[in-house]
Amino acid sequence: MSKTVLVTGASTGIGRATALLLAREGFTVYAGVRKEADGEALGPTVTPIKLDVTDARQIADAAERIGHLDALVNNAGIGVTGPLEFVSLDALRWQYEVNVFGQVTVTQAMLPKLRASKGRVVTVGSVGSWITLPFGGPLCSSKHAIRSLNDALRMEVKPWGIRAVLIEPGSIHTAAVDKLEGEVEPRLADIGEEGRLLYGAAYRTMVTSGLKEERSGSSPDVVARAVLHALTARKPRSRYPVGKKSRLMSTLGRVVPQYTLDALRLRALGLS
Repeated sequence: MSKTVLVTGASTGIGRATALLLAREGFTVYAGVRKEADGEALGPTVTPIKLDVTDARQIADAAERIGHLDALVNNAGIGVTGPLEFVSLDALRWQYEVNVFGQVTVTQAMLPKLRASKGRVVTVGSVGSWITLPFGGPLCSSKHAIRSLNDALRMEVKPWGIRAVLIEPGSIHTAAVDKLEGEVEPRLADIGEEGRLLYGAAYRTMVTSGLKEERSGSSPDVVARAVLHALTARKPRSRYPVGKKSRLMSTLGRVVPQYTLDALRLRALGLS
């Protein structure tokens, strides 16, 4: 009997690659999407299910529809960037609503099923939880939060044989990377004239450098393969750094003194 898995944020990028790989490997896959067309685009090997992780009703409906569940892959996420002095609190709240509260809400809804199956929770975090970039405060801090929450979850659900695993991608080239380029000017417009005068040039420089790095990054398939290992290994690792520079960045974030690390980050982004 094939195992059943729910993958959130499966419309594009890492979520899509993961859903399709797991289906090829024999899993029964429910792919969480927000638009019907995105579900149809995934093809016949997966079962699309409408799931906005910020919508409690959709989460409850998904839990009822799925029934038995062996694994949850928390992948849904967004990225808010900008200078902390001017980023709107609504944008900051939305960053956490999707990346943190949404993931927690889905996990809470699915844990009774995973307890029954002694299943697994695999969460897609980021190497950004170890090394924060300038103008990346909203996104990176949400990844810090989810890493800490996953650490707690891993210990709390152990008595029921549930494994909670964190995937930490480095540079991964997805459609979201290319989308960021078109969001630069609208985001600068949102921070107002003073914000643009103070931070506009530096923000544009950071995005240009960041896009160059991400576009040379690894394929989403490397993350999908790490998720597959986390779901099938008898003893999965607690964390999987995957993709270009993932191990380097997480190591630097842990061992290099902060002011030295600041200088390295600013130089790498052309901001020194």
